[in-house]
Amino acid sequence: MTDTSSRKDSLSRAERKDLTRQALMQAALTLIDEGRSFTSLALREIVREAGVAPNAFYRHFRNTDELGLALVEEVGITLRRLLREARTMGTAQGSVVRRSVQVYHDYVKANRPMFRFISSERAGGSRLLRLAIRNEVVHFTHEMAQDFRHLGAYPDMPTPSLQMVCGLVVTTMLAAAPEMLDLPPQQPLLEAEMTETFVRQLRVVLLGAATWREPGR
Repeated sequence: MTDTSSRKDSLSRAERKDLTRQALMQAALTLIDEGRSFTSLALREIVREAGVAPNAFYRHFRNTDELGLALVEEVGITLRRLLREARTMGTAQGSVVRRSVQVYHDYVKANRPMFRFISSERAGGSRLLRLAIRNEVVHFTHEMAQDFRHLGAYPDMPTPSLQMVCGLVVTTMLAAAPEMLDLPPQQPLLEAEMTETFVRQLRVVLLGAATWREPGR
């Protein structure tokens, strides 16, 4: 206890504030991982799980919805960065797809409570959070379209159509997350089969895009 207290005392005010913010976000995720829905969480439960005073919550968030928005933003920023790195590391389309699927799968497995939250709030719960998740989907779609342009994929496809294709990819990814979460532990064959199905689904979308012709052309 003394070592922990000494370490906290050695942190700057900004660092301590960031630790408290992260503790509150992690507390919400811990409760979600226990089977709770985010919309059912009360502020007092979150601060108790985080081990902080209720007043500390209001120094970071005005309400639980604002905490939820921070969670959506965090997963969006991190996942966009990881998938962008995966896309730029591969050159062949097949390599990019498989690498991206593996990165996504690993991230979902490592952040199960976060994706339980995203999957649940995307389908119901707070309208504010649903809109925030849709906004992240738009960010994903636009960034993926930009990367496809950079990689030289579908060079003759108009931007709106390319964004539509990327939107289908992102939607497929989001739909796969609950299946990944429901996969029984220690089942490598089932995991490999599910991953391969996911890769094939994305390839179907991308191969279909290659034969797409704009109406009127």
